[in-house]
Amino acid sequence: MEQKAERVQRPVVKELDDILGNAFKVLDDGFVRVIDYMGSDESIVQAARVSYGKGTKKVNEDRGLIRYLLRHAHTTPFEMCEIKLHVRVPMDCWRQWIRHRTASINEYSTRYSLAIDASQKTAPGEWRIQSTGNKQGSEGFVDATLGSALTQRERELQDLSRSVYAERVERGIAREQARKDLPLSTYTEAYWKVDLHNLLHFLALRMDDHAQFEIRSYANVIGHEIVRRWCPIVWEAFIDYRLRGSSLTRLEIDVIRAIQSGNAEKARELAVRYGLLPPPGQEIKRNREREDLEAKLSLLNIPIPWK
Repeated sequence: MEQKAERVQRPVVKELDDILGNAFKVLDDGFVRVIDYMGSDESIVQAARVSYGKGTKKVNEDRGLIRYLLRHAHTTPFEMCEIKLHVRVPMDCWRQWIRHRTASINEYSTRYSLAIDASQKTAPGEWRIQSTGNKQGSEGFVDATLGSALTQRERELQDLSRSVYAERVERGIAREQARKDLPLSTYTEAYWKVDLHNLLHFLALRMDDHAQFEIRSYANVIGHEIVRRWCPIVWEAFIDYRLRGSSLTRLEIDVIRAIQSGNAEKARELAVRYGLLPPPGQEIKRNREREDLEAKLSLLNIPIPWK
């Protein structure tokens, strides 16, 4: 007797449906909005328990399984969920964004269409100073007088570049060439479709406190406003294990064991052996691996024996 396939229904997340198409404002003129999605927390559980048919319907058991999967980096079930976002983002920020090469992307084309008539503006109090300890980071802000001068010069540059672009287009210059002197602050738009596994990786990097402010602003909106509604159990586990959690290397475990045993001298010797500290008598220079360990020790209120 022929067995009929069971009819299935598409998972629906009411909390996400309620904001479908709504634009969440980012920066001065950017936004993020959900266009479509596939899957939910339940889809991840279903994928993980595929050999068990329907599996369990108990929420607490589903939560435990999802947390286990994320905790132990069993990533495939998270690929069963996908989401498509429409984003409006400055081009320099977008350059960082598309370095994540795990999504399907379709971007607004300034070869076919006129460039979006909007550029990201910087308020006088938003000009950041180059970090002295991190070549790709910033720390602190310039004073109000300098900030106002920089904002005025920014406005002049953006107005001039837009005027030159408009003049070229008006005189019949091809759009693909007319655009070449537009600043990176010009906004672009794109559809960005990504599975949940790769989206979480994006968020882990771009929501980090060390990420550039602009892309961190987008990541925070995607995480707190969208993923939190879409897959709340996954979001909770992601916060606990990835974003606000920490892991220890073998070297760090050895050093911490020595500290906890009350043997600060051994901890220092291990740090020297592992290349975290120079031999006694030599100047202590910057070492990122040691700084990572020191941050974890501070987080755990464990004294740093070489300070």
